[in-house]
Amino acid sequence: MEFDGTFTRGWIQRFADSVSATEPELTALDQRAGDGDFGTNLRTGLTLAVKELHSLPTGPLPAAAPLEATARAFLDGVGGTSGPLFGLLFQELSAAVAEAGPVLRVTALSAGTAAGLAAVQRVGEAVPGDKTLVDALAPAARELQRFAPAGRPDRALAAAARGSWQGVQSTTLLRAHRGRASYLGERASGVPDPGAVGVALLFTTANAHVSSLSSRLAGPDSDPGREQAPL
Repeated sequence: MEFDGTFTRGWIQRFADSVSATEPELTALDQRAGDGDFGTNLRTGLTLAVKELHSLPTGPLPAAAPLEATARAFLDGVGGTSGPLFGLLFQELSAAVAEAGPVLRVTALSAGTAAGLAAVQRVGEAVPGDKTLVDALAPAARELQRFAPAGRPDRALAAAARGSWQGVQSTTLLRAHRGRASYLGERASGVPDPGAVGVALLFTTANAHVSSLSSRLAGPDSDPGREQAPL
């Protein structure tokens, strides 16, 4: 398998399709722990991203190109809190991937995710434990840093997905200290953070389509990272 623009284009398309399929669940979560608009905003950004993908050349593409297109879509076309934060993540990820060359490398994924985490924390001022998307992004970044630099990117992304879902599960026990959920107090207790779920969907869809969140949010025994990269 070549980890060039064909792979990253497919990744973004799967992310878009998965968010479309799970938008009602994302919205329901955000109605309990936020403003109720997260699912809509994420779907809007990815709809714009897919349009950007369709405008890219049909021939071979560098791995960074679809990620750059997605960053533009979120930064230019999505409001609220989530749009700019996901845009920053894609911006840093695409920059690191572009710097590494035309194909996806584990080192670039690790550097880009770490830079994206730093950018999100700089803008949102959140830390792990605040019940935000940082609680899923930070463990994903750690898993990528631990992965063998010469390993396969799809397997590294599968490891990041497992880490991010563990982070999602941790947010159900947290009291929010940032964002709309921080004003809801105990009413948001027991509800996983929607932004963290969005991050977990991002890493999961590098390898698989997600049609439902129910099994992944059922509890620690639900094996949310079961999607494995192809052998």
